[in-house]
Amino acid sequence: MKKILGFVFLMMLSVLLFTKDSTKAKPAIENEGMPTAGTYAFDKAHSFIGFRVKHLGLIDVSGYFRDFTGTINYDEKDITKSSVEFSAAVASIDTGVAARDNHLRSADFFEVEKYPQLTFKSTKVEKKGNGYIITGDLTIKGVTKQISFPFEITGFIANDPRSGGRMGVAAETVINRRDFGINYGGNLPNGTPMIGDEVKVSLQIEAIKPKAEQK
Repeated sequence: MKKILGFVFLMMLSVLLFTKDSTKAKPAIENEGMPTAGTYAFDKAHSFIGFRVKHLGLIDVSGYFRDFTGTINYDEKDITKSSVEFSAAVASIDTGVAARDNHLRSADFFEVEKYPQLTFKSTKVEKKGNGYIITGDLTIKGVTKQISFPFEITGFIANDPRSGGRMGVAAETVINRRDFGINYGGNLPNGTPMIGDEVKVSLQIEAIKPKAEQK
C-alpha cells in the first residue's frame, strides 16, 4: 500500500511540475491582431523606408534613408479618422556606394542643401475590400504631389515590454521621380532610360506608443 501511495504522490507531483513549466513556456509577447487607439511613433531601429530604381533597364538599384521620424494617430473605432505623417533627412540616403550617395545628394538629384527633408502627410485613410488605402501629400525637392497607396496593418503587440503597445505597418507604392523635378539621366541608343523614371517605394514600420497610453 505504501508503495502504491508513493507512486500516486510522485505522479501528482510530476503533473504539477509539468503544468508549472508549461505556464512558464508560454511566450511573454503575443501578437494580438489590430492595434488599440493612440499616437504611435516610428521605432527607427525596427523600421525601414527604402526605394528601388531600374538601372540601364537591367536591374533595380536599392537604397534607404537612415534618418527619419514619423507618427501614426490610430483610431481603432474608425480607421478613417486615423492619420500618418513622416519625414526623412535626404542627406541620410544610403545605397551602399559612397560616390553614388554623394551624387544623389547633389543638385543633379535631391539638392539636399536646399531641400534637406522629404515629407509625407496623410489627408485621408479609407478601407477598401480587405485592405486600406492612404492618400496624402508627398513633398520632395520642394514639390508636393498627392499620392495614394495601399497599406497593411501587420499586427499589434499590447504587452510589448518596451512600450505601451507596438504595431506593424507595411506599404509599397510607385512614384515618378520626374514629377518631383528629379530629371537627371539620359537614354541608351535604343531609348532605354539609363536611370528609370519609376521609383518603387517600400515602408516597413514598427511604431510604438508610450506606456502611459497603454489600455
